Amino acid sequence: MFPFIRLIKDVFLASRQPPLKTLTDIHVSQHICWPQDLDIFLELNNGRALTLYDLGRIGMAQRGGLVAVLKRERWGLTMAGSHVRFRRRIRGFERFEVRSRAVCWDDKFIYIEQSMWKRDGECASHVLYRAAVTDKNGIIGPARVLAAMGQDALSPEMPEWIALWTRAESARPWPPMQD
Repeated sequence: MFPFIRLIKDVFLASRQPPLKTLTDIHVSQHICWPQDLDIFLELNNGRALTLYDLGRIGMAQRGGLVAVLKRERWGLTMAGSHVRFRRRIRGFERFEVRSRAVCWDDKFIYIEQSMWKRDGECASHVLYRAAVTDKNGIIGPARVLAAMGQDALSPEMPEWIALWTRAESARPWPPMQD
């Protein structure tokens, strides 16, 4: 089940923080690994980790003004792809923070990176998302979205590691498993 109480808490806390000046500013949210987040090895379940990353993105979108624009324009937000790295365990009742930011964008997608950081300074995981804003006709380009947010539509240069991922994704067959 989606953690709606956590969502309400995180949206409330994000609304009390200063607005992000640009889409590439970092939003930091604080979390605890609760018993319902654990897998059979008593560590943060990988699926729940992605849900907690959702909460970080929602807080970032709130502080960046995107949530207000989505509501006003009746647009939606969807994830069009992700790539995750897990490196350190997060155990039950452990506190950690999620850092979220947009890195760059192209004509269709906004590339968002997020990471989970343990209290000892170690990075536990990192995820790259390809996000899209949509309406009833399909994907809305980031330039139009940023204009609606009152921000500059010029993207920072796409890092090589993201460019390589996008090229790999374009070569990936769809629908899958058709051979």
